[in-house]
Amino acid sequence: MNVALIVAAGKGTRMGPGRDKLFLDLNGRPVIAHTWKRFDDADCIDAIVLVVRQGIEADFARIGKEFGFRKPVHFAAGGAERQDSVWNGLEALPAGAEIVAIQDGARPCTPTAVIRESINVAREMGAAVAAQRISDTVKESIDGKVISRHLERKLLWAVQTPQTFQVSVIRKALAAVRAKGLSVTDDTAACEAIGQPVQLIESAEPNPKVTLPSDIPYICQLLDRESTHD
Repeated sequence: MNVALIVAAGKGTRMGPGRDKLFLDLNGRPVIAHTWKRFDDADCIDAIVLVVRQGIEADFARIGKEFGFRKPVHFAAGGAERQDSVWNGLEALPAGAEIVAIQDGARPCTPTAVIRESINVAREMGAAVAAQRISDTVKESIDGKVISRHLERKLLWAVQTPQTFQVSVIRKALAAVRAKGLSVTDDTAACEAIGQPVQLIESAEPNPKVTLPSDIPYICQLLDRESTHD
């Protein structure tokens, strides 16, 4: 069984006070509905786990009903940090789950082909992640004021989601991180901590995350373009 674990427990503070980015309107649907639909439509996904803040499960259930999502949905409570939310989501996986695709709730444009390829690669290799090559010249600054060194951009990738794993692999990786008291910003970092290779899945199409107000017009344009081509 392949399960999508959608992390939707953050508050999105960079969007501004009083604005939950997951419920912002994008072309007539809330952000989370677009993301959810990607996985509800994907024939390679059998079930979905939504990790949400406690007390607002009913809001997500209403969205699922309003937009007619069909696949079985399980809820898990968000944790203090993202890695805690993912751990809670793993604990809520349905019996028989073998592969889990962990997705940002605020990443509504992920191509189905990337989801499918990440599952196929994770099944074979243990771990895979959607990513795009860095096109800008990148510099490192230790003090945040002056350049410390040049980084070779041909070696650099921007990591996105889904981050897809054999369930046994990501459980082992996150358990090791938790045991050591480490903090990781994404799930591939947990795999690195136990020496688990993670294969890059290059996303040829844009796969942005809603983070700032300025992201919304661009993402709406991408969704418009998709609906035109459907």
